[in-house]
Amino acid sequence: MTDAPLPNLLQLTPMDPTYRADPHQVLDDLRARCPVHRDEMSGNFVLSRYEDVRAMVSDLTLLRDPINAEEGAILQRRSLGEVDPSLPRSSVSSILTLDNPDHARIRQPLAQALYARVAKFKPEVERIVSETLDRLEGEARFDLMDRFCVPVPIDVIASILGVDHDRLGQFREWSEGLIQGLNPFRNAEQTAAMEAASAGLTQYFTETMAARRAEPRDDLISDMVQLQAGGADLSDDELRINLTALLVGGNLTTTDLIGNAVRLLLLNPDELAKLKANPAIINAVVEEVLRYEPPVDVTGRIASRDLELGGCPIKNRQALTMSLRAANRDPEVYEDPHVFNVSRKRRPHVAFGGGAHICIGAPLARLEAQVALVRLFERFPTLRLADPETAPEWRTLPFFRGLEQLQLAV
Repeated sequence: MTDAPLPNLLQLTPMDPTYRADPHQVLDDLRARCPVHRDEMSGNFVLSRYEDVRAMVSDLTLLRDPINAEEGAILQRRSLGEVDPSLPRSSVSSILTLDNPDHARIRQPLAQALYARVAKFKPEVERIVSETLDRLEGEARFDLMDRFCVPVPIDVIASILGVDHDRLGQFREWSEGLIQGLNPFRNAEQTAAMEAASAGLTQYFTETMAARRAEPRDDLISDMVQLQAGGADLSDDELRINLTALLVGGNLTTTDLIGNAVRLLLLNPDELAKLKANPAIINAVVEEVLRYEPPVDVTGRIASRDLELGGCPIKNRQALTMSLRAANRDPEVYEDPHVFNVSRKRRPHVAFGGGAHICIGAPLARLEAQVALVRLFERFPTLRLADPETAPEWRTLPFFRGLEQLQLAV
């Protein structure tokens, strides 16, 4: 513990070199000294204790839409200047930041269709993973991020949506461009790439929705337009926005989940040996990865009333940022929190948030990671880090944790 000033929210992102190298060097000190504190730079209260984070993400009375935040909530309200204020919020924002009644109205049919797809999708995920691994056969060294962790989630969601195989390359380009929408500090070049990708996907979804109405297929877009035709209260704009959000959120985070998991297992050979000896423990392995090195740093809420947390008064409309990463290694909840242990006694983590806004793609992310890890180590049992002494190169995308590359040798 130190007497240094408390970090601002920017210092709790991988844009800060100290945080990027080891987030918990910063988060452990923050949680111990001031688990609820006001960051004036961003206009947010930052929560880092498991008890507080879990309570707030589960509180159904709190809000998400930045339009409900006070003027001082700079981080949240900066996005409001990018959209026409006269438009309905549901036509410019996905369920990620919508409040009820729009949130429930849109999420329910989308979740219904998506979860039905995921429940029967394991064979398709296995096919995509196996074909991706086939392309690595015979190579002595490769970047797993580029060759496996990135393409698998994109190809999986493309298959769920029903993207034709000859358009996969273009679809992957759009997916990568749209990731900049998650970067609140993006530059002009990144914004241009994001806008081009958004325009391309908007046109794609518009054309594909029309095509599926005329000739339905066995895919999620057909499911959604059929639900719409059957009476689900969804506009075309709402469908496009939320299908795009599903694509963006699911690709980046699942890529990082798989990459982080492989690195952790290779760094912890005793834990990897447990998985190789008994692949049936894969669910526990994935859950420990999500606790120990989750792909998402934070989530947010907006107070809908005056409240108090950790002795800190919070007023109605003030913004809260919850550190999922700090909560998942809270020593008050997890014994030896900085030890990666796939045999750990299960305690619920908060890697996917919670409450009404719990990550809608969580079941698919879990499925992809489970299949990818088992198949990868079955196919390449001698897999190892190619440069074990080299420090990992973490991306600088704010509020996410993932590797730029993961060089492996067979």
